[in-house]
Amino acid sequence: MTDKPDLGALFGAPETSTFLGLQACDFCGAFSEKLSELGARIGLIGAPGATPYSAVGAYCRNGPDALRASIASMSANVERYNFDLGGPVFPEGIGQAVDCGNLPFDEDDPSTNRMNINFVVAVFLDNEMVPIVLGGDDSVPIPMLQAYETTGKSYTILQLDAHIDWRSEHMGERMGLSSTMRRASEMDHIERIIQVGARGIGSASVEDVQDALDWGVQFVSADALHKGGVDPVLAMIPEGAEVIVCLDVDALDPSIVPGVIGRAPGGLSYTQALDLIKGVAARGRIAGMDVVEYMPEVDVDGLGALTVSRLVAASMGVVARQE
Repeated sequence: MTDKPDLGALFGAPETSTFLGLQACDFCGAFSEKLSELGARIGLIGAPGATPYSAVGAYCRNGPDALRASIASMSANVERYNFDLGGPVFPEGIGQAVDCGNLPFDEDDPSTNRMNINFVVAVFLDNEMVPIVLGGDDSVPIPMLQAYETTGKSYTILQLDAHIDWRSEHMGERMGLSSTMRRASEMDHIERIIQVGARGIGSASVEDVQDALDWGVQFVSADALHKGGVDPVLAMIPEGAEVIVCLDVDALDPSIVPGVIGRAPGGLSYTQALDLIKGVAARGRIAGMDVVEYMPEVDVDGLGALTVSRLVAASMGVVARQE
């Protein structure tokens, strides 16, 4: 036998274009009204890109659809027991998530890309929903984070990433993927940044690291996490904090997520990442999440898509269970 068996067929999964077979609510006219009628607690949206660098273009633009395709085989089993959560993804009586498809994207119009991301996240927040944004490269979180200014609250960012993204600019661009946390630090509603998973050689200069430390960033390298576990990281989050989780999937080890542009050995395990997400919800409240930098074109047999899509599904379950 040379063909790979179809797991979805084995489970009886129907054809679906949404993540995990979730109900669709397309980003179009009367969008906010439709969301209000559905009463979902979580809004998922795909953002193929925001502000790509000209040198590489929108290299993660196919990430959202690849993640949907990877987990489609589980769409018939969404109500089955998930051992990562101790029950179904969405417990009975709890409003589920909706998948709002992908935002329009134009590689040559980054300002409109950012405006669309900002708008849809603001609509989710207005409807008291937790946004989950699937990228796209790591420029996507900048307009997402900006949208939280409208809430009047202060936020902690927990960034999981192999790189710290504190460049002031790169190639003359201030809104690109290497500047994400630098831009976040300039937002008045961001009061705390905890960055976990950095390792090896990246884009950061010595000055970038010092600027981050001077601002007040708390760094936990991947090595420190492996040695000390997740509890010291979670202790950095104040009780009751509103937390936005920014997950660049190269934070995870390339043995489980090879589909990234900058593979770096020594990354986080699936369990470490999920334990951090669970711990955030137990200590405070996950107010939003972005999952970026998955590049299906360089994945190995869909392994990275499998890992990331399962982590997104488990994260939805964590968010659904929080107060």
